[in-house]
Amino acid sequence: MPEPRIEHPGDAIVRVTRSCICGSDLHLFHGLVPDTRVGSTFGHEFCGVVEEVGPAVRNLKVGDAVLVPFNIFCGTCWFCERELYSNCHNVNPEATAVGGIYGYSHTTGGYAGGQAERVRVPMADIGPTVIPEDISLDDAVLLTDAFPTGYQAAEMGDIRENDTVVVFGAGPVGIFAAKSAWLLGAGRVIVVDEVDYRLDFVRRFAHCETVNFRDVRDMAVHLKKMTDGLGPDVCIDAVGAEASGSALQRLTGVHLMLQAGAATVLHWAINSVRKGGTVSIVGVYGPTFNAVPIGNALNKGLTLRMNQASVKRHLPRLIEHVRAGRVKPSEVITHRIPLEHVADAYHIFSSKLDGCIKTVLTMPSAR
Repeated sequence: MPEPRIEHPGDAIVRVTRSCICGSDLHLFHGLVPDTRVGSTFGHEFCGVVEEVGPAVRNLKVGDAVLVPFNIFCGTCWFCERELYSNCHNVNPEATAVGGIYGYSHTTGGYAGGQAERVRVPMADIGPTVIPEDISLDDAVLLTDAFPTGYQAAEMGDIRENDTVVVFGAGPVGIFAAKSAWLLGAGRVIVVDEVDYRLDFVRRFAHCETVNFRDVRDMAVHLKKMTDGLGPDVCIDAVGAEASGSALQRLTGVHLMLQAGAATVLHWAINSVRKGGTVSIVGVYGPTFNAVPIGNALNKGLTLRMNQASVKRHLPRLIEHVRAGRVKPSEVITHRIPLEHVADAYHIFSSKLDGCIKTVLTMPSAR
């Protein structure tokens, strides 16, 4: 790939020091996100050092260590003024829904991502945050997406004191959603997955109950039996398009691509949550169609909340949680793999080999 260069006075060039593989990257990797073009550079979770700034940049200088939220946003449009940074109106000419995202296909603007040695960072005065000296790089890189997305998943659940919260998915985002549910006042947290080592990990990290859905015949019935017949107060979808658990959903949503991903977890969440409860969705689905039981949601009086996380809005609070020792994001990192072996890294992460929870790609200049 050619070296990135300043293309606009507000750009910066960042030398990457840490970059992660996200579960959302696997949707690209498996061909489930439209308009993912040959030659694209993946990666929306990264931090690094500023090497060059455009003439209009005022808040950053060469040498600053920065974490870069996965959202690209202008900071001034109607949506940014309301801190809906993931829905910025000025940075993605390819869509009117989502804003810009690094390394996530041309449906999110076609920006090059951070699984590289260097990356062009647009709107450099707005997005990047200088890493505080008391925050490690390993913690900082988890603040670019995984921790904020998990936190927003819990926040969108409108959790009240002593609520029962069910998180579907024990990947990094689900793990952080479970941890965040406690921070927001939950009285009980249950995580659902099919991989035993991931369930073991989330039990240790988030001190929650777990359910292996392979041992469950009917998810809605099972969760209602666990919650006095009512259902949980909040259900969080931290899985998205590649959910297992239904052969029909996998066939139509993953293999045949007749819908925008397997909607298994959406069915489980809507059918399990109590009447009047809340379903929070941060799992990624491709545009535009999914077979979702919206009639059940209507008749149960549910609140459905969903979005890509607006990372910048959460950073002050999450940095304080890290400083106070309530959460150590880097504890989810299980694998460090050199950038030049990124294909192996994707294979390990995608196939859930070697107890992999979260993979960090190490850069030649940062070793």
